[in-house]
Amino acid sequence: MLTNLLLKFATNGNTDFLDNKVRGRVGYLAGIVGIIVNLILFITKLTIGIMVSSIAVLADAFNNLSDAASSIITIVGFKLSNLPPDKEHPYGHGRIEYLSALIVAFMVMLVGFQFIKTSINRIINPQAVVFEWIPFIILLVSILFKVWLSIFNKKLGDKISSSTLKATATDALGDVFTTSVVAISLLAALFTDVPIDGYIGILVAIAILYAGFSLIKETISPLIGEAPDEELINLIKDGVLSYEYITGVHDLIVHNYGPGRTMASIHAEFPADIDVMTIHEIIDKAERELSEKFELHLVIHMDPICIDTKEIVKARNEVKEIIKDNPIVKSMHDFRIVGKGNKKNLIFDIVIDGNELDNNITEEDIKLNICNAIKENSPQYNCIITIDKEY
Repeated sequence: MLTNLLLKFATNGNTDFLDNKVRGRVGYLAGIVGIIVNLILFITKLTIGIMVSSIAVLADAFNNLSDAASSIITIVGFKLSNLPPDKEHPYGHGRIEYLSALIVAFMVMLVGFQFIKTSINRIINPQAVVFEWIPFIILLVSILFKVWLSIFNKKLGDKISSSTLKATATDALGDVFTTSVVAISLLAALFTDVPIDGYIGILVAIAILYAGFSLIKETISPLIGEAPDEELINLIKDGVLSYEYITGVHDLIVHNYGPGRTMASIHAEFPADIDVMTIHEIIDKAERELSEKFELHLVIHMDPICIDTKEIVKARNEVKEIIKDNPIVKSMHDFRIVGKGNKKNLIFDIVIDGNELDNNITEEDIKLNICNAIKENSPQYNCIITIDKEY
């Protein structure tokens, strides 16, 4: 309920979460709420840690302070990522959002390393932890705050497809675990004089490090360039194939320049005897309609294919028989015959499973095996094979 009220207030009721301005407002909302909540938790836990002399509580307090700093970075990241395209960055600045998430992750890990050092020092020089009910209850209340903050960021992250907010939600959920462990260590002071505070501090620090490492993995992947969603691939292919005269598609490439900034290109096959102006109009229509439908920028390459003759059909079927038993070959396209008489080229592309390539089998080995098999059946053909890798 509170999340919806805050969201409605921040966006002025605008629910177009793919709009960059709306995304920015949602990001600012998440950042401001994160700063307020984490600063309150930091001050509260810092006070409790000093009162009861617990390094574990203090570690948790400064973890919340790093979360507040992370929220500031989130706001700056959303601000910069919404900058318009310019000469140096013609596709916008959307990837800055990923960079801000990466900075957040490194800050989380820095806190973890610092408190491993502090906790080891507490183990070497133990101090008694003083249990008090009021600080303990306040600590439990802080756990509820973090649960809400995790749900809040997860909901906003899902609405605007933000890796930064989803990472923040994961971090907040990790804080629920660390604070719970700290509360247990505080409660243990009622029943034992064993100085477990330092050991609990190490556990908290390790949990913080793990959360930071997980965030780095999640945010660095889109920066490197990760595979597009399989559902989106199928939707684009099926969408292009739904248009008149288009008989096949291949070589789909999807580029991500940040949330809501996706570009895709694909080759569309059509019979070579179709009037160029006719197919050009169809391609233009497909680009326009599918770009709007899938909220990306789609470029379609016109790829004319040879009209089927008896020779082409026979040769294509022979090649299909040759490659069908090869588990690494997934499909074939752009099949054509060029030349006359006894000197003809069979030209085609094959798609292979890139994950299956290793030192024992190379692309050249695959080409050579297929060419040799074709030569055995049809020695008049010279093979020109292009390999496309699919992962």
